[in-house]
Amino acid sequence: MRTATAAQIHADGPTADGARTEGAPLHASVYEELRRRLITGKITPGVGLSTRGLALELGVSQMPVRDALSRLAAEGAVVIRSKRRIEVAPMTADRFADLLACRLLLEPEAAVAALPRLDARAIRRLRAIDTELDRAIEGGDVIAYMECNFAFHFGLYRANGRATLNRLIEALWLQFGPFMRTVYGYYGAANLVDQHRLALDALEAGDADALRAAIAADIADGMGLIGRSRLETRVETRLDVS
Repeated sequence: MRTATAAQIHADGPTADGARTEGAPLHASVYEELRRRLITGKITPGVGLSTRGLALELGVSQMPVRDALSRLAAEGAVVIRSKRRIEVAPMTADRFADLLACRLLLEPEAAVAALPRLDARAIRRLRAIDTELDRAIEGGDVIAYMECNFAFHFGLYRANGRATLNRLIEALWLQFGPFMRTVYGYYGAANLVDQHRLALDALEAGDADALRAAIAADIADGMGLIGRSRLETRVETRLDVS
């Protein structure tokens, strides 16, 4: 996992519209960093973390880390079991079905809303990200795959200029990111249909229906790796907050 100083977090933390968090309070910057780690699967089930360890890694005190974890609990990403025990919220069949339905409802429309605002340069940038994603698959680099997948989707969605919609989508990714990281690590992603390429072709053609279908298929393919029969087994990340 890449080590980031407080200054780096302050400069690079993600926001709803993809802008940097210059001038943001330290607490917000730490929260955004932990949020992104969950979204991209850098916090994974079964890996213990501590507020003390996170604080040392990020170059901050424990207070903003505790505050960030409390906010993440309010968003459904983690569950506070006790003062010293915080876990990634377990995945169940019902929760999975709800997340999938919400993603299918919001993300295709977010992509279509971006369509008229993407020029040839923006589409080339998305193709470059997809090329890096392919390299990650070929090299078996799951973390790079997760990062590129996030960069592709939100590079597309954020072009729509709808910050609230995109933040809602990020909240969904926040909840399934750690679990998907584990699933991709176990099953791999090389056998998935390249729906990103179909989405890019649709963008170049200005075909809203094809774009909507490609994004929906990409979501269904990726989350389909989970398999409902495995969802009742709790997959958690224990965060020691001592």
